[in-house]
Amino acid sequence: MNANVAKCDLVHLEKSPDWWRGAVIYQIYPRSFQDDSGDGVGDLKGITRRLPYIASLGVDAIWISPFFTSPMKDFGYDVSDYCDVDPMFGTLADLETLVQSAHGLGLKVMIDLVLSHSSDQHPWFAESRADRDNDKANWYVWADARPDGTPPNNWLSIFGGPAWTWDTRRCQYYLHNFLVSQPDLNFHEPAVQEALLDVARFWLERGVDGFRLDTINFYTHDAQLRDNPPLPPERRNSSIAPAVNPYNHQEHIYDKNRPETLEFLRKLRAVMDPYGAAAVGEVGDAQRGLEIMGKYTAGDDLVQMCYAFELLSGDRPDATSIAALMDRVAEVARDGWACWAYSNHDVVRHATRWNLTEEAQKLFATLLMCLRGSACLYQGEELGLTEAELSFDDLQDPYGIEFWPEFKGRDGCRTPMVWEASNSQGGFTTSVRPWLPVASDHLRRAVAVADETPGSLLHHYRRAIALRRAHPALAKGAMEAMRVEGTALSFLRRAGDQVLWCAFNLGDTDQTVTPPEGAWAAVDGTQTTLTARAPVTLGAWQSLVMKPEGDK
Repeated sequence: MNANVAKCDLVHLEKSPDWWRGAVIYQIYPRSFQDDSGDGVGDLKGITRRLPYIASLGVDAIWISPFFTSPMKDFGYDVSDYCDVDPMFGTLADLETLVQSAHGLGLKVMIDLVLSHSSDQHPWFAESRADRDNDKANWYVWADARPDGTPPNNWLSIFGGPAWTWDTRRCQYYLHNFLVSQPDLNFHEPAVQEALLDVARFWLERGVDGFRLDTINFYTHDAQLRDNPPLPPERRNSSIAPAVNPYNHQEHIYDKNRPETLEFLRKLRAVMDPYGAAAVGEVGDAQRGLEIMGKYTAGDDLVQMCYAFELLSGDRPDATSIAALMDRVAEVARDGWACWAYSNHDVVRHATRWNLTEEAQKLFATLLMCLRGSACLYQGEELGLTEAELSFDDLQDPYGIEFWPEFKGRDGCRTPMVWEASNSQGGFTTSVRPWLPVASDHLRRAVAVADETPGSLLHHYRRAIALRRAHPALAKGAMEAMRVEGTALSFLRRAGDQVLWCAFNLGDTDQTVTPPEGAWAAVDGTQTTLTARAPVTLGAWQSLVMKPEGDK
């Protein structure tokens, strides 16, 4: 097929304007998904080869972590060309083939835009740092030193140390909230905003259906460069940065979370709407993540959905904490829309983080499909992959190298996907050594093994996703009548005439729960009908999803 014709067909693909609401999105970390070229690093052709598997899960969309041209200091989250594919991953033609193939399988494609910062090897930064008078001199955040030569304020980098680095060309400091090689773009400069909107247009013209917006609350900074205040020890937590990182010692009200970000999000939404595209923003804030999520998704002119880190934290949720979380979301994001995830490429896999048995993992999968909001799944969680144990010599992540051994970085959740158990590479690559080692204990959880095991976690994920897709109340409905009884959580989901009662025992022992008034039957017909508010006992890690008796 002619490439131009293919592109045109993709751009005009029919899209429901609210396809994103309640969608299940499967995250792909391209370096670790499937190596097609045989060099030990995953690529776009590898993703395309495995799309039928992803479609078999029943998900609505894929989110592909960055594949843009990059020196890979932060593995693609340091972009040196926003409008091209890094040769490591393939070509623009490969991306367009991937999009076309995904659409043919009913999958939408979301790509990971890293707009808050670029690589220091981006031509924009090379020009900006050349002197103080060039056309892009104000495209990054530059500031003079204090009289004593120290940085202009006390802002810290998430990756450790000051958020400022001295540049000898301009004799000024530049801001980097992450690595020294990731200078922050200056969103107070209108030309920067327009250039980034052009990036979005470029990919929308190539048929992508939306974006995952990296570090969305870092876009703008305080123009006055005021110091962040200290954060009292009792308010600190390590959901965004490890406890050993002094980043947790500040209240980040000036280096991020600025109100000017809303103006840019409205511009981005105006670019996306004609394409029927949607975005999910990553809100990285340990104290006000839910509140920011509510602000960024309110109404119909900002981003469609955001996720905060409450379910990506180290504390295993229980019935009480989930009820409190949903109540808080209803309070601060009443007009917004959340996107929930348990695992991603930045945190310890939740099977390990929460020390879950397979039965507990099944319960949490069903719960995720029943919560109000959209949902993200991270590659391999449907197999029950645990966090891989790596030696220091195997580490690639600069974050882990910086804080080892108290914090081991993010490589343990980024090891290759396992497709088969017949070789030490798990079917990810050929005989070459992959960029990160395949965990040997992952092989028994490979896709080929799970597919042939009727009671596997993989099959459970398929059933849970199918449950959500079959019931609009679960995908898009309201959440009502939340109740905690011991270790059990229950609530109603309602959309139009459809109502479902969902109950979950998040504990290791039996728990009695009380259904609402009326007669209820399991949606799959396998449970005894419940009547007259008669208490029902849920076994350890058991769930019920019920409908009024007689409903189709």
